[in-house]
Amino acid sequence: MQLARVNLEKEQRISELRNQCTIIRTTELAAAQDRLADLERQKDEIMKFYSPAALLNKLQKSMAKLDEESEELHQKFLEKDIDLPPFVQKYKKLRTAYHRQALLYLAGKTSLR
Repeated sequence: MQLARVNLEKEQRISELRNQCTIIRTTELAAAQDRLADLERQKDEIMKFYSPAALLNKLQKSMAKLDEESEELHQKFLEKDIDLPPFVQKYKKLRTAYHRQALLYLAGKTSLR
């Protein structure tokens, strides 16, 4: 009989502790879910920069820049602002880089199909 009374007296405390555990669990879960959502948003933002389409776009912009630089260099040569040896060296370097990137671009475009 006394054991039953002691158990009944402890029931209120046990119930309070259960409620506290539930509150703590719920609060920690909500915080963890918020953190997870934030991290997933950050991941999505970062992945936008490294998506195949974004990388191909960057490659295309770089190709356009190299093409423009080589055209400017060619124009300088035609206007006799640059001598033949340095022109050939620089022009060859620019066009080689351009064509290397063009091949990468075509390979990337083909692999996305």
